[in-house]
Amino acid sequence: MRTNSLKILIILCALFLLSGCWDTKDINHRSLPIVMGVAMEDDQYKVHLQIPDPSPTTMKVRIVSETGETVSKAVDKLSANLESSINLLHVKVIVIDKELAKKGVKDLISGFMRSRDVSPKALVVISDEEIEPFFSNLKNTTEPQSTTLFDFFDKNAGWNPEIALTRVWQVYRSIHSYTRDVALPIIKSGDSTIIEHLGSAVIKKGKMVEQINTEETLLVNAFYEESTYGKVEVMDEATVMIVKNSMDHKSQVIDQVPYLNSKLHLKVVLLETKGNPTVKEIRTSLETLLTNRFNEMFTKIQESEADILGVGQYFRTQIPKEKLKKWRSTQYPNLRIDIEVHTVIQNEGQLKLMTD
Repeated sequence: MRTNSLKILIILCALFLLSGCWDTKDINHRSLPIVMGVAMEDDQYKVHLQIPDPSPTTMKVRIVSETGETVSKAVDKLSANLESSINLLHVKVIVIDKELAKKGVKDLISGFMRSRDVSPKALVVISDEEIEPFFSNLKNTTEPQSTTLFDFFDKNAGWNPEIALTRVWQVYRSIHSYTRDVALPIIKSGDSTIIEHLGSAVIKKGKMVEQINTEETLLVNAFYEESTYGKVEVMDEATVMIVKNSMDHKSQVIDQVPYLNSKLHLKVVLLETKGNPTVKEIRTSLETLLTNRFNEMFTKIQESEADILGVGQYFRTQIPKEKLKKWRSTQYPNLRIDIEVHTVIQNEGQLKLMTD
């Protein structure tokens, strides 16, 4: 009698332990897309997925597409027509059509965060060309590893300090923030390279309202103290390479007008010179170049009322919350920002420059 009770207890425990595995699928029966493309056609989402298709001898890339009222519906249709189920948790890059970005991506991004089918760490990118030809070109030129597009944004691979890195959760946060917007990289198929980087889309409350070029994107990255190591600046007198950067900010509100003093500290290495410029001439030329470039960029984004630098964050303790809710339309357009660039020429290589 005691033996039978023990057997029944073991069987019941096994039922509880094994019940969590009833719906598991072998990884060989799963499709794991790396890149997702999303466009809007006649009020329906058109979803493209780039799926690695391994074979015993090589790795192929398959592009599949489907439309639906929502992204989930389109993916369900795709999954029903494939021999394996689609798992989106491995999506690394989400490419959004530029026209859709102009209409707004609030519903799209909120859906990703709500469903949790896509990782919130996935990168978000804007395509300057239609999604379908973009993916066709990507398939024709992508190497068998199928991670080329992700490698383009990977800091350990092809990333450049002129490229913005913005993830799904950051776009979602900006949509619901009073004081912070985001910049998303804009790309298209390249002529001699797989991808061509065109700059960044300025996204305000989930809508694309402006575009900045690659040089201006570098300043946005520097403002967030992203490393700008390796960026080469060419001037009339010399060519230098940035090896280190940092920022200091001081904010204050005077007579209800916000003021921000920002200092950009750079360490650069001298690569080439033209003629016999002095260290002071090179330093002045670089600081003037970057200051003018920053002021032009800031004027542009201030007119669009898009705070991609997140400067409103520095006034959260100085402006009441009720007023902060209207930061973009009231305080931000009146913001006075003073940028100072301080440059240290770290070494002069094998050249002997003239003294200041």
